[in-house]
Amino acid sequence: MEAERRRDAAERDRQSLESARRGREELRVAAEDARDARERSREHAESSRRDGEALRKIAEDARRAAEDARDATIGAVAATAEALNTNLAQMQFLEQARQTLRALQPKPENS
Repeated sequence: MEAERRRDAAERDRQSLESARRGREELRVAAEDARDARERSREHAESSRRDGEALRKIAEDARRAAEDARDATIGAVAATAEALNTNLAQMQFLEQARQTLRALQPKPENS
């Protein structure tokens, strides 16, 4: 009987130790899962940061492109205004020349 009680006690101790080992293993697995989740979260945050930086750069490039386009438009408008001014001056000169020629032509006499 004593041997049987010892065997039972040893079996209970073994089961208790096995249960504790399973509990430690479950904790280890849970800790590993938590580490993996933290790493994925960190990678996601880093990816989001890089995406934000890329978007900021794109926005800055778009702003610069818009400023360049505005400057080009201003230059084109100025060149067009200069060309129109030159054309107007030429037209005014030609009109004055036409009037001068008319004035210098002999007028037909009415008979």
